[in-house]
Amino acid sequence: MSTSELPSSETSQTPAVASPALLLATFIAAIFVSAALLFAVQPMFTKMVLPRLGGAASVWSVAMVFFQTTLLAGYAYAHLLTRFQPGRNSVIIHLVVLVAACFLLPLHIASGWGRPPQDGEAFWLLGLFTVSIGLPFFALSANGPLLQAWFVRTGHKDAKDPYFLYAASNVGSFLALIAYPVAIEPFIPLSDQRWLWTVGYYGLIVLAVACGFLMLRSPNREPEATASDATIEGTTPTWRDTAIWVALAAVPSGLLIAVTAHISTDVAAVPLFWTIPLAIYLLTFVIVFQTKPFIPHWLVVAVQPAFVLFLVIAILMIPIESIVLQIVIHLSVFFVCALMCHGELARRRPPPQFLTGYYMWISFGGMIGGILVGLIAPHVFSRIIEYPLLVVLTLLCRPGFTWPTRGSSQYVVLISIVIAALLVMGMAAVDIRLEAPLYAVVVGFLLGLTVQFWRTPLPFAAIVGMLFILNHYNNYTPSNYLVRNFFGVLNVVEATEGRFRVLYHGTTAQGAQRIRDREGNLLKGRPDMVSEFHDGGGFAQVVEAMERKAGGPINMAVVGLGTGALACRGRDGTTVTYYEIDADIARIATDPTLFSYISECAPKTKIIIGDARLTLADAPDGAYDLLFIDAFIGAAIPIHLLTKEALELYFRKLKPNGVVAMHVSNRNLELVSVVAGIGQSLGAIVRVYDGGDLEEDIDEHRWIPTIAVVARNEADFGVLAKSELWPIRERDPRQRVWTDDYSNVVGALLRHIRSRQSGGGE
Repeated sequence: MSTSELPSSETSQTPAVASPALLLATFIAAIFVSAALLFAVQPMFTKMVLPRLGGAASVWSVAMVFFQTTLLAGYAYAHLLTRFQPGRNSVIIHLVVLVAACFLLPLHIASGWGRPPQDGEAFWLLGLFTVSIGLPFFALSANGPLLQAWFVRTGHKDAKDPYFLYAASNVGSFLALIAYPVAIEPFIPLSDQRWLWTVGYYGLIVLAVACGFLMLRSPNREPEATASDATIEGTTPTWRDTAIWVALAAVPSGLLIAVTAHISTDVAAVPLFWTIPLAIYLLTFVIVFQTKPFIPHWLVVAVQPAFVLFLVIAILMIPIESIVLQIVIHLSVFFVCALMCHGELARRRPPPQFLTGYYMWISFGGMIGGILVGLIAPHVFSRIIEYPLLVVLTLLCRPGFTWPTRGSSQYVVLISIVIAALLVMGMAAVDIRLEAPLYAVVVGFLLGLTVQFWRTPLPFAAIVGMLFILNHYNNYTPSNYLVRNFFGVLNVVEATEGRFRVLYHGTTAQGAQRIRDREGNLLKGRPDMVSEFHDGGGFAQVVEAMERKAGGPINMAVVGLGTGALACRGRDGTTVTYYEIDADIARIATDPTLFSYISECAPKTKIIIGDARLTLADAPDGAYDLLFIDAFIGAAIPIHLLTKEALELYFRKLKPNGVVAMHVSNRNLELVSVVAGIGQSLGAIVRVYDGGDLEEDIDEHRWIPTIAVVARNEADFGVLAKSELWPIRERDPRQRVWTDDYSNVVGALLRHIRSRQSGGGE
C-alpha cells in the first residue's frame, strides 16, 4: 500500500508531537518492558506448573514448545496486521487484544487442570499453558515486531534500519531471564511475583497507547527499501531465502532445548538452569543484530569448529566429574554454535519493509526446532541422540556449504564415513566390540582428519557425527528393557558378568537385583537385598527400628518405586504402598522377568501413579508408621518434595509416633542440611546416617545411602536415637529454609563441591 492510499489523517505531514529523542525513548521503553515481561513469565509460570508433573526436566522442554508456538502466532498476527490493517486500525485492534488479556490476570493455573494423565503428559501440558496464559503471552509476543513496524512508519531518522530495536528487545529479555533466578525467585514469593507481573503488564498497555499515539501523529511514511546489507538491498526475499531463515532459526532453537534438558536432567529442573541457556540464546541475538557486533561474525565462523571438537574430545576422551565444569563446557559450545547460526541470520536480513515477515519466519523456525526436540524426538529416539545430532547440524549451517562432486576428496570421505557408520551400528547390534587400543586409533585418525576438512562444512560435520556414533557404540549395553517417556530414559541392563540386573534412569542407577550366583546359575525365590537396601544399611535400620518400636508389622508408604525392593525389606505382615509418578517404572517393577521383588514378596502391593504431592494428599491422615521419600537419588530431583510444605503434608499422613525417612544421596547436591532446615522449622528433630560403619562394594552392587530421618519427638526414633551412627543434625542458621516459594539449588551444588574438595561426605 502506498502513502497515497492511506487515509488523510495518516498521510498528513503534521509535525510529530514529540521530539525524535522522546519518540525513540518511548518505543525503546515499550519494547524493552514487553520483552522483559514476555521472558519473565516463562520461568515464573513453568515453576508454578512444575510440581504437577513431578519436577520432570521435560516440563521446561514442552513449555518451550508452547512459548515458541505462541511467539510464532504473535509474530504472524503482527505481520498480517501490519500488512492489511496498518496505521490507526492496527493500533485499535492491538490495544483491544492487550486489554482482553487482562481478564486472565493475575496469572494462575486454570481451573479443571488439577492432575495430568498417565499418558500424553506433553499435550496435556500444552493445553494447560494455552488455557492459563495463552492470550497474555500471545499479546506480548506480537508487541516486539508490531511496535517496530509502528516505529518504521514514524519517519524517525533511524527508521530506515530498525533492526537495532530487535537487539533492544532481546536485551530486555536477557536481563529479565538473568534477574529472575538471581534477584526475583530467591526473594519474592510466587504469589507476589504474579501481582508484580500484572502491574508491569498494565504499565505496558500505557506505553503501547503512547507508541500508537506517537505513530499516528507522525508523518506515517511507508518503509523505504533500504538495508545495511548491500547484497540484499532492494530485493524481495525468495522462498529459498525463507527456507534458509527457517533452518538457521530451527537448529539453534532445537539445540537450546536439548542442552537445557541435558543440564536440568543432571542437576535439577529449576528456573536457574532454564534461564541461563535461554539468556545465552537471546544474548546471541543481541550481539548479531547490533549495528557493529562486538564479536565479529567472521571470528565466530572461524572458531566454531574448535569449540565443537573440544566438546567431542571432552565427551569421548576426558571424563569430567565436576558438574560445574560440564555445564561450562556445554554452554560455551552452545553459545558459539547459536552465535554462528544467528550471525548468518542477521547477515541475510531483508530490507525493513519485509521486517515483520522476516521475524515471523524466524519464529516459525524456532517453533519447528522446539517441536522436533521437545515433542517428536522423545517418541522417535529411544535414547537421547538429538543433542549431538543438533551440534552436527550447526556445522552444516556454516557459510560455504556445498554438495561434493563425484570423485572429489569430500565425496570419498562422505561415502567412507557412511559405510563406517553402518559397520559400527551392525557391530553394536551383534555386540562385537573394538579393543581399546584399536578404538583409540580410530578416534585419533578421525580427529586428525578434521584438520584436512576444517573449513568445509559437510565433511567436517560428517566426521564429527562419526565420532559421536563411536562414543555411543563404545558405551552401548544391550537392554532387557528400554523405554523413553516424558520423564526420561529407562534402561534395564545386566551387569557384572550377568550376575546383576540394574535399572537406570538416564545415567543414574535406580536399583539392582542379583539374578545369578558366581557360577552363573539363575537364582529363584525371595531375592537377596542389594543396592542401597542391603542388610545393615540405612534403609534396613530404619525399617527394623520402626517394626521394633511398633512390636510387629508396620504400614509403610514409599515415594519412588524403583525396582520395588522395599517390598522385601520388612517382616511378614508389613505392608508397603508405593507412590510413583512414572507408569513405566511400575511396569518394570511388577514384571517378574525383570525384577521379582514385588512378585516374590508382596504381589498385592498397592502402587499409586501420579505426583506424590497430589496423590499422597488423598491418603487418609494418620495412616502410616513410616514414610520413605526415595526420590532424590542421582541427578535431577523434584524440589517440591523437599520443602517445608511437603514435610507438613508428610506429617499429616503419619501416625502420631510415625517418622519420615528421606534418601538424600545425590551425586551433585548436598541435601542433608536442607532436610535439617525444613525439619527444625516445624519443630522436628533430624537424625542422619551416612554409612559410617559399612563399606561400599560396587562389584556386588552394595551401595551406601545417606538417610535423614525426621521425627516430631525423640522417642519416635526408637533404637535409632541410641545409635552413634545416627547423630542429630542441627539446622545451619545461615541457610534459608526451602519452601514452595523458595529453594536454593546453587547453594546445594556449591556445598556438595566444597564437601568433595575437603574430602568429606554428605
